[in-house]
Amino acid sequence: MKQWIKDTAGIGVVLWLIGYLASLVLFFTPFAEIMGWILAGIFTPVAIAVTWWWFSARERLPLQYYAGVGFTWTFIAVVLDFLFIVQLFHATTYYKPDVFLYYIVTFIIPVGVGLFLRRTRNGPVSKQG
Repeated sequence: MKQWIKDTAGIGVVLWLIGYLASLVLFFTPFAEIMGWILAGIFTPVAIAVTWWWFSARERLPLQYYAGVGFTWTFIAVVLDFLFIVQLFHATTYYKPDVFLYYIVTFIIPVGVGLFLRRTRNGPVSKQG
């Protein structure tokens, strides 16, 4: 499989699925009303760590590549949330501030990790991922 597919669709779906499964567990607890904030607090550092681990062993990539990864991850999150939360569970009140923060952070994580990796590495920028 091409590396850019793994970087975008592969990791994007895996990260979404981890959060989705955790949200299903939290839904049946007394914390259901604030589960978005709980998930954001727990899984933002996890997503940063996974992203760091995934890209740190790679060659230096252009910032546009990381932005493309962030855009794709956000697109995946929006579409899968709509299909498997809003539509499946008829969750008409799903879109609250925590969800919009989640979408923003989903884009920012790969871009931020990419910026940091680019600043800490020397050498030419690879044209592909």
